[in-house]
Amino acid sequence: MDLAGKTAVVTGAARGIGRDIAERMARAGAAVAMLDLVEDTVVQSAGEVAKGGAKTRGYRCDVSSFDDAVAVGERIVADFERVDVLVNNAGITRDKLFLRMTPEDWAQVIAVNLTGAFNVTKALAPAMLKQRGGSIINIASVVGLMGNAGQANYAASKAGLIGLTKSLAKEFAPRNVRVNAIAPGFIRTAMTDALSEEVQNQMKQAIPLARFGEPSDVAGVVMFLASDLAGYVTGQVINCDGGLITAR
Repeated sequence: MDLAGKTAVVTGAARGIGRDIAERMARAGAAVAMLDLVEDTVVQSAGEVAKGGAKTRGYRCDVSSFDDAVAVGERIVADFERVDVLVNNAGITRDKLFLRMTPEDWAQVIAVNLTGAFNVTKALAPAMLKQRGGSIINIASVVGLMGNAGQANYAASKAGLIGLTKSLAKEFAPRNVRVNAIAPGFIRTAMTDALSEEVQNQMKQAIPLARFGEPSDVAGVVMFLASDLAGYVTGQVINCDGGLITAR
């Protein structure tokens, strides 16, 4: 999965899944633009990733702001001269039962998870279309496919992201720009680590592989979709969930 000579952009890249994705791409030879909300954090993360020798730069970006996304997109194109891969990974949760969910809880999640992907794609897709090649990878969720109590806003945002993926795949195919989504299941994070052992075991019982995924598991699927190995793959949603969806 050689990405030498390619430029990748990853949102929500300062930590977690986004950071793993940026590191994997850098190790594969890509130049990487890392976007996140807190400038100091993303610049520090980019510096750490760059120690491996890749050209890497961190940018502060509020993906929910169209103007912010466009301005950062222009800087990235100027700094790297091309964009070959875009990973829309930035996301938040505001979990509550629907009757307790406020309009602000709903709007914030939609703004970052769905509108954020729209904004950054609008900013960077023209560069890909002009060069007649590229791969856009949207990080969705199994919750967008099956729903989840207490996550109506998050599920709606991820289901919307899947719809956006399939629509853009059809629009961008004539210019050889592929658009796919990944739907992670339960991925090990600080949040899952904080759960009691009993709760963790209950969650794992629903997963045929009987474990939580690692951020590196998601990064591996991203690497495939970003590479030429996936040259005939577009408009797809790839579950990275240990068989969770299959088991239901």
